[in-house]
Amino acid sequence: MIESHNTKGLIFNVQYYSIHDGPGIRTTVFMKGCPLKCLWCQNPESQRLQREIFFELEKCTGCGICVQACSEGAIELFEGRSRTNRKKCSGTGRCAEVCPVEARKIMGRSVTAKEVFEEVARDALFYQRSGGGVTLSGGEPLAQPRFAVSVLKLCKDAGIHTTVDTCGYASWDTVQQVLSYADLVLYDFKHIDPAEHKRYTGVSNELILDNARKIYHELAIPMLARVPIIPTYNDSADNIKATTQFISSELGKNIKVHLLPYHRLGETKYERLEKMDLAVLIEPPAEEQMLALQEIVQSFGLEAVLGG
Repeated sequence: MIESHNTKGLIFNVQYYSIHDGPGIRTTVFMKGCPLKCLWCQNPESQRLQREIFFELEKCTGCGICVQACSEGAIELFEGRSRTNRKKCSGTGRCAEVCPVEARKIMGRSVTAKEVFEEVARDALFYQRSGGGVTLSGGEPLAQPRFAVSVLKLCKDAGIHTTVDTCGYASWDTVQQVLSYADLVLYDFKHIDPAEHKRYTGVSNELILDNARKIYHELAIPMLARVPIIPTYNDSADNIKATTQFISSELGKNIKVHLLPYHRLGETKYERLEKMDLAVLIEPPAEEQMLALQEIVQSFGLEAVLGG
């Protein structure tokens, strides 16, 4: 894979002063595109590898300027407000550019690896003092491998610690090439059962588990396991036991496990994408349950952290 400073990628957010995506103070770059379609996805704007429009209905005045600006005929007025036919919309963003009340916002911007590096390198002093660095997240960084490699290499060459937050669903060749420039990998375990994993995310987990083994044993990159706790989907004691058993026996007892409680911040994003039919209503897990699951992980001799 040939990396280039001018390699372009699509990102939808850069989060500064992040303390939950690796050690120290970090800058997290959120990349567009993901091969999984988790029913509980908390960043639904990250799934598609193209620009999309966030629409805040409560701001819309129904002026109709966006209707006139849309060359695709994807916007119409309905009951005094605009609405978008998402099947027609390709995310050109013209509607967002002309909206006088900023009810529309473009999610996704095309940037070069050099532009991203220059942006994140501004906080190099914070990284040095805190032991932090740069994290690629998403979406899924492995969905844009050439861009990910280019950004990571620039950071590594500048002495900046690099972390990749990944679901692990990619060819081994892609995984190897991207992670060859990573100092740490945050690896997601959604569900340990292949059939349930496919039911809830759209893909089986065989490739994900196989890549986890190879990363740990062949690449020898420090790994931190992340397990999102989604009530009614993957929060059973049996699933957490089986997941922890895999990590403990197939990887190693030096793997720290972060149990991430579901939060509801992503629900409003489905409204912004006008995809409420895809939203699921989930109550976050109670503290007592999280503590019980933490005890399960610890019973296998692994360090377990709530959140983070």
